[in-house]
Amino acid sequence: MIIVMKPTATDEEIQKVVQKVEQNGLQTNLSKGAEVTIVGVIGDKKKIANLEMNMMPGVDKTVRITEKYKLVSRNFHPQDTIVDVKGVKVGGKQIVVMAGPCSVESEEQLDEAAAAVKASGATFLRGGAFKPRTSPYDFQGLAEKGLKMMRRAGDKYDLRVVTEIVDKDDIDLVGEYADVFQVGARNMQNFQLLKALGKQQKPVLLKRGLAATISEWLNAAEYIMAGGNENVILCERGIRTYETFTRNTLDLSAVAAVKELSHLPIIVDPSHGTGRWQMVRPMARAAVAAGCDGLIIEVHPHPEVALSDGDQSLTPKNFGRLMAELGKIAAVMERTL
Repeated sequence: MIIVMKPTATDEEIQKVVQKVEQNGLQTNLSKGAEVTIVGVIGDKKKIANLEMNMMPGVDKTVRITEKYKLVSRNFHPQDTIVDVKGVKVGGKQIVVMAGPCSVESEEQLDEAAAAVKASGATFLRGGAFKPRTSPYDFQGLAEKGLKMMRRAGDKYDLRVVTEIVDKDDIDLVGEYADVFQVGARNMQNFQLLKALGKQQKPVLLKRGLAATISEWLNAAEYIMAGGNENVILCERGIRTYETFTRNTLDLSAVAAVKELSHLPIIVDPSHGTGRWQMVRPMARAAVAAGCDGLIIEVHPHPEVALSDGDQSLTPKNFGRLMAELGKIAAVMERTL
């Protein structure tokens, strides 16, 4: 349930509404807009059903929420959420770009990639130290050694570090080096991991699952927010369909859908979304036009010898061309890059 307060409601009236809800053993989530304040009510459905609030001073109306996700819903939080990552804001007017290799392979490879993406305007360095692969024989990552490389490169080039976490037992380890925890598609419904990340305050980048509906994806985000961590960024990275030409089918309609259903920022991954470097630039351009808040793109200085995902990685030169193109599209959308 959400309780919509009148524009003229006083702070005292709002507080009395909150007190009554909490006295009934329910939780509240307060969202103050420029004109209207909304009190979100969370908890036992039977208690919510018996809660009578319409006659209280300052209350305009109550609205029953049918979706299972609450904190993620725009009904609970009408204003867009902006996630601040060490001064870089994800959401709002600026479109952020996260870029770097799929896997951290060596100090030299990572330094070259970080220098290139920084020079072209990226603000985040992405890279995998732990790699959940389809085959157990594929490169699995350098673990803590790779994390240390990521942190050094991030500090050297003033880039925020985003890297994948695959096990809840590694939260302290990954959190020591990363600025953003990335939850990959294969772990979108790893609920124990999501609950553990909910107890953190470090931002979480939650990728959409291989065949997840938008509702399932938003419910996964709810697990994190229900634990107390409100710093969630969603990432559309393509879903599995009958198509075989591309690695996945990039669902850009999800950007518009999420903007309608949720207040959380959403970025797009055209690299995994297509699996083909030739398609990354056009799909990235389309994602910005669709209204995304950012992009996460694989960039490798020598993709022909990459240990993972070379086929979908841009060279630094192609990444630079893309960033120039995105700046023009962002301006049309009245946003900045």
